[in-house]
Amino acid sequence: MKNFALIGAAGYIAPRHMRAIQDTGNRLSVAYDINDSVGIIDSISPQSEFFTEFERFHEHAWQLRRDPGRALHYVSVCSPNYLHHAHIAAGLRLGADVICEKPLVPTPSLIDELERVEQETGRRVYNILQLRHHEAILALREKTRAAPADRKFDVELTYITSRGKWYAESWKGDPRKSFGVATNIGVHFYDMLHFIFGSLQRNVVHYSGTEKAAGYLEYERARVRWFLSIDANDLPPEVKGKKPTFRRIDIDGQLLEFSEGFTDLHTTSYREILAGRGYGLADARHCIETVDVIRTAKATSGEGNEMHPMAWNLR
Repeated sequence: MKNFALIGAAGYIAPRHMRAIQDTGNRLSVAYDINDSVGIIDSISPQSEFFTEFERFHEHAWQLRRDPGRALHYVSVCSPNYLHHAHIAAGLRLGADVICEKPLVPTPSLIDELERVEQETGRRVYNILQLRHHEAILALREKTRAAPADRKFDVELTYITSRGKWYAESWKGDPRKSFGVATNIGVHFYDMLHFIFGSLQRNVVHYSGTEKAAGYLEYERARVRWFLSIDANDLPPEVKGKKPTFRRIDIDGQLLEFSEGFTDLHTTSYREILAGRGYGLADARHCIETVDVIRTAKATSGEGNEMHPMAWNLR
């Protein structure tokens, strides 16, 4: 049984990490969040220590090192995006391996810095890249690998996950903290595309705003038109008013269905990490490089066959 700490225990994604810790037979020893709305801990790990001040959490975690039976093995990071780097580094320096939500960090230079901290501490960082464990994604990857080496697939990615007015008031609506909509809701899709279709060769941004973004990516094995949005007005008529999210990937005109099968992917990710097969800094670098370019690039009008259909009205 491994001892875990959880940073960001009141966040949206934290319960999946709590359940993954429980489902893999391990112990959530201590949790931290500046907010105290963490009652879900009662149904998962009521014996866990909890702190709302990082200094007290850190001191408690440091003292646990004195007892080999209580010392932390892992620190799971679910805090706001802009705090990931600091919390990862703190976890490593506590003598634990770190499991972090995506986006790991905003820039490749911060991955370089975390590699230095790994070397200094002898511990490792793992990124939750759960789509790499999805059965439909794994099947498509095998299909791509079996295709002729010179074949490039034509892909259209559309992801609309509507958010209410609260979003703009939260840290997620502040690009200094979330790093923008493409990074915050899109980074795992860019990792998925790289995982399936190989290295990125071209990255063009057609539109970048506070609520949506669109562009074109060309990989070794695919040409991808993409559109991401948190605006409910972008939902197609058949979904609007019925579901808050629309997720679609067309590959050479065929729909990739992967709307289901997400429930247990965090637990799968934890099992792989605990078995020594987790995805580390080198695995996360490609998607971080991708979103770094998207976030800093100047939007440009593209060629007709490179633009996502929903991007035309944004020009």
